[in-house]
Amino acid sequence: MNAIAIDDEPMALEVIKNLATKVPFIKLEGCFTNAFEALDHLQKNKTDLIFLDIKMPDISGIELSKSLTNPPMIIFTTAYTEHAVEGFEVNAVDYLLKPFSLARFIKACTKAQELFSLKNSKNQETEAIFLKDGYEQVRVVLNEIVYIEAAGNYLNVVLKNKKIMSRITINEIIQLLPADKFTRIHRSYVVARDKVTKFNKQSVFIDLLEFPIGSNYQFI
Repeated sequence: MNAIAIDDEPMALEVIKNLATKVPFIKLEGCFTNAFEALDHLQKNKTDLIFLDIKMPDISGIELSKSLTNPPMIIFTTAYTEHAVEGFEVNAVDYLLKPFSLARFIKACTKAQELFSLKNSKNQETEAIFLKDGYEQVRVVLNEIVYIEAAGNYLNVVLKNKKIMSRITINEIIQLLPADKFTRIHRSYVVARDKVTKFNKQSVFIDLLEFPIGSNYQFI
């Protein structure tokens, strides 16, 4: 996977650079202390993964990630635990609290690699993904998905005629789904846009089902 690291502290970038050399499936192509130089790189180069510091002087990592129209996978790095929830709400793959060990770094990278593999396993002709259901990998056609609901450490993926319970987080699955067809409206809900029958500022409706819109989300 092609990756870059963004952090206003050169020493923090050096740590990531050294750790990345020990992960064979990570190719760290750039380290940036200036977030705007990193944005220029992202516009010109294919990037699969960003190691992104949250607290930076000119623009926060959260703000930077929200500014990207088609963001790569993101692993946030920070010394501040209070940013963890906000980091996951913007669909981060993982959240590394500084200082982090090699083992913790590898664990985060492995999660990103698994998501990367899932993305590349999509059947582009039929637009399908594979999800783990028990001990099996089940093929799920995207246009059969009605909505997705978080249920603890699992997700309920509700299809037209059945429901699949998969051990995957809502942050992970949203990165597998095309943004023009699926929208996250709440920490616990993702809806298929073509199944929505009406909506207002507070709720989205799919026939008689009503789903709340979270304070940090919207449906447009």
